[in-house]
Amino acid sequence: MSDLHDGNGSAGAPRNAPSRRRVIQTAAALGGVVAGAAGLNLLAPEVIPETPWFGANDGFWARALPAADAPLATDLDADVVIVGGGFLGLSTAYNLRRRLPHARIVLLEAVRCGNGASGRNGGMVLTMTEDRYMEVSREPAIDRRLYALTAANIPAMADLARGVGIDCELEQHGALHAFEQPDLIAEKQAYAETARGQGLPIEFWDADRVAATVGARGYAGALFDPGSGQVHPGKLVAVWKAAALREGAEIFDATPVVRIETGPVHRLHTAAGQVVRAPILVLATNAYSSKLGFLRQAVAPVFDNVCITPPLDEARFAEAGWKALIPFDDSRTEVFYAARTRDNRIHFGGGPVDYAFNNGLRTPSNMPARYAGVHREFAKRFPALADVPFESCWCGAVDMSLDSSPAVGHMGAHGNIYYGIGFSGHGVNLTSVFGRIIGDLIAGDHDAWSWLPFLDRLPPYVPNEPFRWIGVESALALLSVTGA
Repeated sequence: MSDLHDGNGSAGAPRNAPSRRRVIQTAAALGGVVAGAAGLNLLAPEVIPETPWFGANDGFWARALPAADAPLATDLDADVVIVGGGFLGLSTAYNLRRRLPHARIVLLEAVRCGNGASGRNGGMVLTMTEDRYMEVSREPAIDRRLYALTAANIPAMADLARGVGIDCELEQHGALHAFEQPDLIAEKQAYAETARGQGLPIEFWDADRVAATVGARGYAGALFDPGSGQVHPGKLVAVWKAAALREGAEIFDATPVVRIETGPVHRLHTAAGQVVRAPILVLATNAYSSKLGFLRQAVAPVFDNVCITPPLDEARFAEAGWKALIPFDDSRTEVFYAARTRDNRIHFGGGPVDYAFNNGLRTPSNMPARYAGVHREFAKRFPALADVPFESCWCGAVDMSLDSSPAVGHMGAHGNIYYGIGFSGHGVNLTSVFGRIIGDLIAGDHDAWSWLPFLDRLPPYVPNEPFRWIGVESALALLSVTGA
């Protein structure tokens, strides 16, 4: 999802204005300095315990989420238990059954598959990873391989969708990363030339070409990535669930896990009292991970906002000038992003993000003001559509790592806890790739991924509360001062 994609201090970031990632890094680092001298940082998880909360997804994409399966009704033993029914969990279940067809793979989802970020995002299917997207690379060989992997994964998902008979509106016509400042034109042109020299097919588009293709006004130009695309997230969840079930995975919706006893054989306790025992645990919980006591210091969950218009007729799109199914985001610190759907809606999201104390997941109270801000930006980019209201708006928490790098691998005293985390806006594509990686790792094929720089690492340390809240709030305040 492109909801947290920014310029990362790269060729696309505004001069003299820190990118969202750099600001959050700096503020959290300052919080960490204070926390390092305070015992409360170590005691915080016990003194200030986190409260699980699973709000229902009422966004537009949720209308297409697959129907919930029955909850778990009895204790059971499995070979692998996966917690979380989003893209990562479902992709892992699918890939594991293909690698280990005789293994019992059980997936536990707290509400229904796609209830979290997988069913709330901005629908952009981006190549690369957030920290390497539109960046001049120090590792061009690795980046060529990473680009090829993520670009090829999109047609692979399209093949999977055709195989299960679900049209998830997956398009791979490219994506634009736009910028506002005219004085960045030469820099962007130079970046595109450098990227092509390193084997990445990035193009520079001038303002006229951007406006003629997606209609957006006020941009000085954009970088075009032909390997990226867009999708209907709710329908993509349905694809992954159907594929996992077809391969023989067992999925239990409405089955929140409230406690995990780790060991050679893990014991997972559900809210209704059932126990699942398995020697291998996969955490596909992303922004919810800390609620179960895992990966608390790896990411911070932040809320992002998305809105969508009613269907528009072709005359309105002609007024706006949006001709192609190519999504775009921009390089500002408080990034906005948009796409045109097949049924002629425009979904538009981004702007300021929010953080709730102690990794809170309840919807912030200021969402009406956030949605109004999204519409103001929508009217700015598409003045011919300024009178078009939004039909639906929603928000959700996504997992943001301090270095905007993802992580995948295994951990724990027995090396039998697997995870994928820190997608930072590129999760629609990367979760699918990481599900395949986790499946290979559990099947014993580590060598295939030894080249990957994100393997068996964790993102930089994020301090506990209250220092986490101080750091993130300082970052967001700095964003509002520096502007977008």
